[in-house]
Amino acid sequence: MILLTDELRERLLANGRDPGADHVPVVKFFNPLGEGVWLATELDPDGDMLYGLADLGFPEIGSFSLEELASVRLPVDMGIERDILFATELPLSVWADAAHQAGSIRAAERIVVNCPFPA
Repeated sequence: MILLTDELRERLLANGRDPGADHVPVVKFFNPLGEGVWLATELDPDGDMLYGLADLGFPEIGSFSLEELASVRLPVDMGIERDILFATELPLSVWADAAHQAGSIRAAERIVVNCPFPA
Protein backbone atom coordinates (compact mmCIF):
# COMPACT_ATOMS: atom_id res chain seq x y z
CA MET A 1 0.00 0.00 0.00
CA ILE A 2 1.17 3.51 -0.76
CA LEU A 3 1.31 5.23 2.61
CA LEU A 4 0.95 8.77 1.26
CA THR A 5 -0.94 9.93 -1.78
CA ASP A 6 0.18 13.14 -3.50
CA GLU A 7 -2.82 14.96 -2.02
CA LEU A 8 -2.03 13.82 1.53
CA ARG A 9 1.64 14.70 1.07
CA GLU A 10 0.73 18.24 -0.06
CA ARG A 11 -1.62 18.75 2.90
CA LEU A 12 1.04 17.54 5.34
CA LEU A 13 3.70 19.76 3.76
CA ALA A 14 1.35 22.78 3.92
CA ASN A 15 0.78 22.13 7.63
CA GLY A 16 4.53 21.77 8.10
CA ARG A 17 4.98 25.34 6.87
CA ASP A 18 2.90 26.45 9.89
CA PRO A 19 4.43 24.36 12.69
CA GLY A 20 2.96 26.28 15.63
CA ALA A 21 -0.67 25.59 14.80
CA ASP A 22 -2.85 22.90 16.35
CA HIS A 23 -3.50 21.07 13.07
CA VAL A 24 -6.14 18.47 12.37
CA PRO A 25 -4.58 15.05 11.68
CA VAL A 26 -4.35 14.45 7.94
CA VAL A 27 -3.63 10.73 7.91
CA LYS A 28 -3.75 7.70 10.20
CA PHE A 29 -1.31 4.80 9.91
CA PHE A 30 -1.73 1.55 11.81
CA ASN A 31 -0.23 -1.86 12.40
CA PRO A 32 -2.89 -4.32 11.18
CA LEU A 33 -1.50 -7.11 13.38
CA GLY A 34 -0.90 -5.40 16.70
CA GLU A 35 0.00 -2.25 18.55
CA GLY A 36 1.00 0.82 16.64
CA VAL A 37 -1.10 3.77 15.52
CA TRP A 38 0.16 7.08 14.19
CA LEU A 39 -1.81 10.27 13.43
CA ALA A 40 0.22 12.67 11.27
CA THR A 41 -0.43 16.39 11.02
CA GLU A 42 2.76 17.68 9.37
CA LEU A 43 5.56 16.60 7.04
CA ASP A 44 9.01 18.18 6.98
CA PRO A 45 10.36 19.43 3.63
CA ASP A 46 12.75 16.43 3.64
CA GLY A 47 9.72 14.27 2.81
CA ASP A 48 10.46 11.82 5.62
CA MET A 49 9.89 13.28 9.09
CA LEU A 50 6.25 13.39 10.11
CA TYR A 51 4.87 15.12 13.20
CA GLY A 52 1.83 14.02 15.13
CA LEU A 53 0.58 11.57 17.73
CA ALA A 54 2.27 8.17 17.91
CA ASP A 55 1.07 5.23 20.00
CA LEU A 56 3.28 2.18 20.44
CA GLY A 57 1.81 1.35 23.83
CA PHE A 58 1.64 4.89 25.20
CA PRO A 59 0.40 7.82 23.11
CA GLU A 60 2.83 10.72 22.74
CA ILE A 61 3.23 13.73 20.48
CA GLY A 62 6.43 13.86 18.47
CA SER A 63 8.18 13.13 15.20
CA PHE A 64 8.40 9.82 13.37
CA SER A 65 9.86 8.64 10.09
CA LEU A 66 7.72 7.83 7.06
CA GLU A 67 10.60 5.74 5.69
CA GLU A 68 10.71 3.68 8.88
CA LEU A 69 6.95 3.11 8.80
CA ALA A 70 7.19 2.01 5.17
CA SER A 71 10.07 -0.36 5.95
CA VAL A 72 8.26 -2.32 8.70
CA ARG A 73 7.70 -5.93 7.62
CA LEU A 74 5.12 -7.94 9.52
CA PRO A 75 4.20 -11.63 9.28
CA VAL A 76 2.37 -12.84 6.16
CA ASP A 77 4.09 -10.15 4.09
CA MET A 78 2.14 -7.28 5.64
CA GLY A 79 3.29 -3.81 6.60
CA ILE A 80 2.05 -0.64 8.22
CA GLU A 81 -1.12 0.53 6.49
CA ARG A 82 -2.98 3.79 5.95
CA ASP A 83 -6.56 3.98 7.20
CA ILE A 84 -8.31 5.03 4.00
CA LEU A 85 -11.54 5.76 5.91
CA PHE A 86 -9.94 8.04 8.51
CA ALA A 87 -11.36 11.55 8.64
CA THR A 88 -11.55 14.01 11.49
CA GLU A 89 -12.25 17.67 12.11
CA LEU A 90 -10.72 17.64 15.59
CA PRO A 91 -7.23 19.08 16.17
CA LEU A 92 -4.28 17.05 17.39
CA SER A 93 -4.59 18.43 20.93
CA VAL A 94 -8.07 16.91 21.28
CA TRP A 95 -6.80 13.56 19.98
CA ALA A 96 -3.82 13.67 22.35
CA ASP A 97 -6.00 14.47 25.38
CA ALA A 98 -8.47 11.72 24.49
CA ALA A 99 -5.66 9.20 23.88
CA HIS A 100 -4.03 9.99 27.21
CA GLN A 101 -7.35 9.68 29.05
CA ALA A 102 -8.33 6.47 27.25
CA GLY A 103 -4.84 4.95 27.22
CA SER A 104 -4.47 4.61 23.44
CA ILE A 105 -5.37 6.20 20.12
CA ARG A 106 -7.62 3.26 19.30
CA ALA A 107 -9.59 3.74 22.52
CA ALA A 108 -9.65 7.51 21.93
CA GLU A 109 -11.43 6.97 18.63
CA ARG A 110 -14.48 5.80 20.57
CA ILE A 111 -14.38 9.04 22.58
CA VAL A 112 -13.75 11.59 19.84
CA VAL A 113 -16.43 10.19 17.55
CA ASN A 114 -18.92 11.79 19.95
CA CYS A 115 -17.03 15.09 20.32
CA PRO A 116 -18.71 18.18 18.94
CA PHE A 117 -16.78 20.07 16.29
CA PRO A 118 -14.65 22.75 18.02
CA ALA A 119 -15.87 26.31 17.52
